[in-house]
Amino acid sequence: MKAGVEPSQCLNAPYHKPMGADNTGGRRRNCSLYRRSCSHAADVLWKTECDLEKGLEMRKWVLSGILASEETYLSHLEALLLPMKPLKAAATTSQPVLSISQIETIFFKVPELYEIHKEFYDGLLPRVQQWSHHQRVGDLFQKLASQLGVYRAFVDNYELAVETAEKCCQANTQFAEISENLKVRSPKDCKELTAKNSLEALLYKPVDRVTRSTLVLHDLLKHTPTSHPDHPLLQDALRISQNFLSSINEESTPRRQLMTVKKGENRQLLKDSFMVELVEGARKLRHVFLFTDLLLCAKLKKQIAGKNQQYDSKWYIPLSELTFQGPEETEPLTIPQVPDEELDAMKVKISHLRSEIQREKRANKGSKVIDRLRKKLSEQESLLLLTSPSMHLRVYNKSGKSYSILISSDYERAEWKELIKEQQKKCFKAASLTSMELQMLTNACVKLQTVHHIPLSINKEEDEAPGLCGFLNVIVHSASGLKQSLNLYCTLEVDSFGFFSNKAKTRVYRYTTEPKWNEEFEIELEGSQTLRLLCYEKCYNKSKQNKEDGESMDHIMGKGQIPLDPQILQGKDWQRTVIPMNGIEVKLSMKFTSREFSLKRMPSRKPMGVFGVKISTVTKRERSKVPYIVRQCLEEIERRGMEEVGIYRVSGVATDIQALKTAFDTNHKDVSVMMSEMDVNAIAGTLKLYFRELPEPLFTDELYPNFAGGITLSDSVAKESCMLNLLLSLPEPNLVTFLFLLDHLKRVAEKESVNKMSLHNLATVFGPTLLRPAEKDSKIPTNPTQPISMGDSWSLEVMAQVQVLLYFLQLETIPTPDSKRQSILFSTEV
Repeated sequence: MKAGVEPSQCLNAPYHKPMGADNTGGRRRNCSLYRRSCSHAADVLWKTECDLEKGLEMRKWVLSGILASEETYLSHLEALLLPMKPLKAAATTSQPVLSISQIETIFFKVPELYEIHKEFYDGLLPRVQQWSHHQRVGDLFQKLASQLGVYRAFVDNYELAVETAEKCCQANTQFAEISENLKVRSPKDCKELTAKNSLEALLYKPVDRVTRSTLVLHDLLKHTPTSHPDHPLLQDALRISQNFLSSINEESTPRRQLMTVKKGENRQLLKDSFMVELVEGARKLRHVFLFTDLLLCAKLKKQIAGKNQQYDSKWYIPLSELTFQGPEETEPLTIPQVPDEELDAMKVKISHLRSEIQREKRANKGSKVIDRLRKKLSEQESLLLLTSPSMHLRVYNKSGKSYSILISSDYERAEWKELIKEQQKKCFKAASLTSMELQMLTNACVKLQTVHHIPLSINKEEDEAPGLCGFLNVIVHSASGLKQSLNLYCTLEVDSFGFFSNKAKTRVYRYTTEPKWNEEFEIELEGSQTLRLLCYEKCYNKSKQNKEDGESMDHIMGKGQIPLDPQILQGKDWQRTVIPMNGIEVKLSMKFTSREFSLKRMPSRKPMGVFGVKISTVTKRERSKVPYIVRQCLEEIERRGMEEVGIYRVSGVATDIQALKTAFDTNHKDVSVMMSEMDVNAIAGTLKLYFRELPEPLFTDELYPNFAGGITLSDSVAKESCMLNLLLSLPEPNLVTFLFLLDHLKRVAEKESVNKMSLHNLATVFGPTLLRPAEKDSKIPTNPTQPISMGDSWSLEVMAQVQVLLYFLQLETIPTPDSKRQSILFSTEV
């Protein structure tokens, strides 16, 4: 166990078999043979015994972590005591550095704390070294808890001690030098003196120790069986610690409190998160901390083996001087974008690494292998965090300096803004931090942080549910609780690989206190775990629009979120729910369909209509080269949807899509009139639905394996020859329809700067719809109630489908059997 490892870290560490342990592997094999021959009761008994033994073994590792932590803490207290004796000796001379009164105030109760913990450490060390599962340690923890009164005295004096130390540093350069260069001994009685620490940083160590005492006891009690003699003693120690901590929190400083600011006000951490800062056009990974009086941006230092995490301060803004409104001449922000294909490649690597970790865990491979994989996973997740966010939040200091933070969704941006503005209403005027105060604040961020991992891994283990993959139908019914009539609309966001993006938007319901949208959307899920809903007031008056962050924005009236629980959503019935937000309640209904079930091709049984009917049948009936539905949808989208942000990606209203489907199926004469009045996203959704419901995909079951193989060829000439020959092997209606669609998608991508739809985005949307293996060849499970994992969702098969379509989108020209290509594409004659 490395010195300096906290108990909570010890619990998360991989299990290592200790030296001299019994042959657990052999015992497990014998147990396995025994289980096969015994009754269910014996099986349960065996499992209980194994779990008990494993728990008792973990008890030793927890105690080893506590020992290491105690050793580090003692070295900090020793470093505090080291200058105290010479300072006291000098106090009686004619040239004292500090007075006796100042010394006693600054170092108040530190010698007593050292003696308490030295006695605890000396008592615990031999018991852990001579370990057995029957070893008792509860009496040591009970005694330690009974001495918490010394901490009460220290905490009550803490603010005065820090204030006195700061004044003494300002008045005496010799003491200032001493207080900035206190040396902490390395653990394991190493004779070398190592890292320098400031007096203020070391004085904070006992305060931090108070808040961690209950956590340590929780960890130990968790792995102590109720039948063990230590259990009642540890429970008693935990009770004393909890009561003490509660009284400290109520009467003194809150838990996550850092230190004091001017005028005796408390500084408390409100929110923190890993974010991306834009610095001179480059993306930089940061950890941002919002305190009750300031916003601090820090960078995590590269961690050296065996040493705790450390932060470097990059900048801070007192909340009293922070604004979101920049000067009129502020230049528009240019955000460097990472190609979508690179982001998808990272997601593929993350999926594979998570799957590999699971395989290694199931195979009981060594912890070194798993640690190596986890390190790679962490690197990929950090890279994804750095490259994904593209929505900016700009903050300004009244002095004129501005900072740009990138966030992945409007929900998170609103969350930060609201909390900052709310705090600014009650924020006192804060003085600037001295360099010493800033350093102390930054050092303490390691202990104060509430977010320890980047979004994908936050509070998650590898064996937890990876989220849902498939399609979520959401009906946004209505809203209630509004106090005045407004123009309202809602947007829906879902997460994928830890990041949220906007997936659907309702129409604006004009001037009402009770909007009734009753709009249904189909949202694609990729390992999603949460659905977010935002309610906006539409601002039509340009002069009144909110122009913070350099852009016009509608006002967010409320926001809320709900978890996407696989157990609840696996049923076929709609699930109704209500999302409360700032006094407003929005009613929703949801229904989930797994990916493989939603894309399952159904054989054509309809004599008429176009949906679910073979494309050759439709074109023959219509006497056309390209189905009428495809031509009509593309014509309408090219007329008014080419600059629509997220065209084909943002979901259209499902009721409108179903109405159009019915109209096309019944040869409705007014279909063109219907389309001209509908939201363009519904028309795009109708086109996607048509291709998805074809009884056989456009690229055919027969040729699909060849397309999937051809795209993997490394020789570019061979790949082009193979892919073009395969394309020209498609049945004529399939080929001509595809070329017609291909030309359209290329024109959509030409407007990427406006509609945000690149060739890769379009390939991601249409690839799995136009290409799909026959059901007998599919490697995806066929159980419609079984959710597909994140790894399956971004499997090589799905990526191959995207890559095939992307390949054809990127080709400048595609020769056809008929040199008069335009006549093939646009002729309606057979």
